[in-house]
Amino acid sequence: MRQIVLDTETTGLEVSQGHRIIEIGCIELIGRRPSGRTFHHYCNPGRAIDAGAVAVHGITAEFLADKPTFAELVEEWLAFVEGAELLIHNAAFDVAFLDAELALAGARYGRVADHAEVVDTLALARARYPGQKNSLDALCKRLGVDNSHREFHGALLDAQLLAEVYLAMTAGQAALALALDETPAAAATVLAAAAPLKRPRVLRADAAECAAHEARLDALDKAAKGGSVWRRLAGG
Repeated sequence: MRQIVLDTETTGLEVSQGHRIIEIGCIELIGRRPSGRTFHHYCNPGRAIDAGAVAVHGITAEFLADKPTFAELVEEWLAFVEGAELLIHNAAFDVAFLDAELALAGARYGRVADHAEVVDTLALARARYPGQKNSLDALCKRLGVDNSHREFHGALLDAQLLAEVYLAMTAGQAALALALDETPAAAATVLAAAAPLKRPRVLRADAAECAAHEARLDALDKAAKGGSVWRRLAGG
């Protein structure tokens, strides 16, 4: 399976207010492994960038002044994502901006859904971890993905983190899918490796802990009529 992990940065939060994409980052996975192919570009939006957005991603209008427009990159981007499964965190946001950029580039480019299937990794995370925080940062912490180098949001950096998060979050599902495609004997091996049985570890009290326990029971015997419940039940 060919998958593309995708993220964008924008001039602001509302596409309906004419905000534009200023950075797009994509990482290709083949059979759930990074292929080494990426697509990463900054785009000149031809408009101002909200101060709040700059505070998040650190990208300024001055930096983008000599960058190509999205329309100049659209053919290259479509060739990269064509026929793939797009993995996007909070996909509705990015897809709305991408659809708007495609429309501005020309009606012949259609919509994202005309070129690739979209999977929302935020929806996957909410189903797997209901009632918990499922931002990219929260998932990195929960799944042990190192994001200590993430000072600002960045499309390619966030795509790299999302790829690691997605692979960690769906590792068991991948093992199950592999098992279903194998012979019964091989399937049993894969499933056993994916979900090993763990024997409970029994910890026994040492002499000091036993002595402390008995001292506590002695104190309870003195305080309660008929002695402590523990010793009565134990027949002590």
